[in-house]
Amino acid sequence: MTGRIIGVDIGTSLTKAVVFDDAGVSIVDACTPSEVRHLPGGRVEQDLEQVIGTVATVVREVVGRLDEPVEALALTGQGDGLWLRDADGRPVRPALSWLDGRANSLVAKWQAEGVAREIYRRTGSGVFPGCHAPLLSYLDKHEPESLDRAAVAGYCVDAVVQRLTGEITVDVSDASLPFLDPMTRRYDEGAIEACGLGHRRGLLVEPAPGPSVFRLNQAGAELLGLPVGLPVTAGPFDLPASAIGAGVREPGDGILTAGTTLACQVLTRDVTWDREGEPAGMFLATPAEHDYLRAMPAMVGTAGIDWICGLLGIGVEQIGGLLAESTPGAGRVRALPFLSASGERAPFVDSSARAQFAGLSLESTRADLVRALCESIAYAARHCFESAGLSGTLYACGGGVRSAEWTQIFADVLGRPIVIPSDPGVGARGAVLTAAESLGRPFDVELWASNSRTVRVRPENADVYQQGYGEYLESLGSARALWRL
Repeated sequence: MTGRIIGVDIGTSLTKAVVFDDAGVSIVDACTPSEVRHLPGGRVEQDLEQVIGTVATVVREVVGRLDEPVEALALTGQGDGLWLRDADGRPVRPALSWLDGRANSLVAKWQAEGVAREIYRRTGSGVFPGCHAPLLSYLDKHEPESLDRAAVAGYCVDAVVQRLTGEITVDVSDASLPFLDPMTRRYDEGAIEACGLGHRRGLLVEPAPGPSVFRLNQAGAELLGLPVGLPVTAGPFDLPASAIGAGVREPGDGILTAGTTLACQVLTRDVTWDREGEPAGMFLATPAEHDYLRAMPAMVGTAGIDWICGLLGIGVEQIGGLLAESTPGAGRVRALPFLSASGERAPFVDSSARAQFAGLSLESTRADLVRALCESIAYAARHCFESAGLSGTLYACGGGVRSAEWTQIFADVLGRPIVIPSDPGVGARGAVLTAAESLGRPFDVELWASNSRTVRVRPENADVYQQGYGEYLESLGSARALWRL
């Protein structure tokens, strides 16, 4: 390499830039928060201009700390949602986040009428309120003027790319949900028509053919303080980028991302699926033509931990101590962790899904409540991985794995060791690895994957968690029947 590649991960609440050396060890990083607006009616929006500002902030910071020239900029970030722009890349309205719940009732209607099932049969992906199809359909009915003004209905990463390079594009991973036929890597026109969006087809950009390299234009260069013409890569988005960055290489290998999303992914080269099965999850195309990720990104991640911290008036740093105060099984307190206003999207889709605690008594402690919630999220991960077909090595990343106690719960509930990359920013790592490959100067991926630690299973907890998982599934089945009422 003649210079360094800056990896930028544009998350929902945080944008991070990381630069790695040739062995895959981070040498400089920077991060800054993004604004997420939670509005009445379950609406969740972001300002594209503010998000672009976060990219400029972190890129300028790491560039100022580098002693070597920058060779390229590799972008990844949050997926789903709806980022509407005009032909110049300017937003026509605030971006609708993947957390947005305004289309909850529409998704329920599609489920009842068989629309969701038809999409799943065609694409292998389920629809949930925060993905493209229901958000587009909702705006088409309630805010058609926004779609009329838009030239592109895209995603976070390609919205940033358009502003930095002038190119209108979309990575195949972002385009995977919910309209992409995984066998052809092209949009399934029948899926688009099933959603009643044929007349808005022109807003969907065709997925970029293979790894694509763009160039900073004058405006992008001035924004970031980098040279005009610097190579820029866009994608894959954060879920597949994290899998690549963590070291997922072989079919059956998986990755658990314990972040805002509890993302459970398994690598596969088999693009067949049970078309009559539960219409949930995603078939995510990766940069490798024959590699796909069967993804079950649940809505029960670290936001639930933030909620219980606020409820109990404690800081996140106290979670580990409370987990240690309660024993496996949480003193017989049990939970369902579905706290998102949008319900759940994997391994089932139900916008009415809600959380519950059971087994409480006067002897229950706040430590039991915290542990019950953390265990229930781990049970949700097991449910997702069973649906996705995990059979190989399991990797993990995300803010949740900073807690040694919670990571141990994940390992014990899943019944398998968990490999955790030691360096931060596996999403940025994946983006950088992809960029280097696209530029024809790939890194040694085996060397990059060697910097990790492993959390082992404690066999003495196997019986407790096997019973707990059975009770979790039973409680979930009963709750799903009630949610339909």
